Amino acid sequence: MPRLIKRYGSRKLYDTAESRYVSLDEIAGFVREGQDVQVVENKTGDDVTAAVLTQIISEEGRNGRSLLSTPFLHDLVRIGERAVRAGEGAVGAGLSTARRGVDDLARLAVDRIRPGGPIAEVRDEMDRLRSRLAGLERTLNEIDESQTD
Repeated sequence: MPRLIKRYGSRKLYDTAESRYVSLDEIAGFVREGQDVQVVENKTGDDVTAAVLTQIISEEGRNGRSLLSTPFLHDLVRIGERAVRAGEGAVGAGLSTARRGVDDLARLAVDRIRPGGPIAEVRDEMDRLRSRLAGLERTLNEIDESQTD
């Protein structure tokens, strides 16, 4: 079950799980920790999760912390536009498809920057390789020393 965040007219975000106001950075932290969040407008109950996740990604881009490439962002805009166009006969269905697509892509984007994600896996593998290389160097040095004796 997703963590419920209520957004008030003042743009304040209220975490119902901890009964306190939270910032966008804290919501990003929840997502990075693997939690699903759902953000709803307090008055209407409308789901605004995609808008809030998009805002988080946008803020990180402005702060120079974004790992999203320009081509990826272009694709994101194109996918949303195609989904709306595909649903022109049924605008509600098209918007729903677009909203789901943006939700999925935003979640994937946030996952890319989550600690323990692909970058951490590569670093771990590099550490293992360094350790093995150090062991091989020790063995070669021992062989070299035994041949000179």
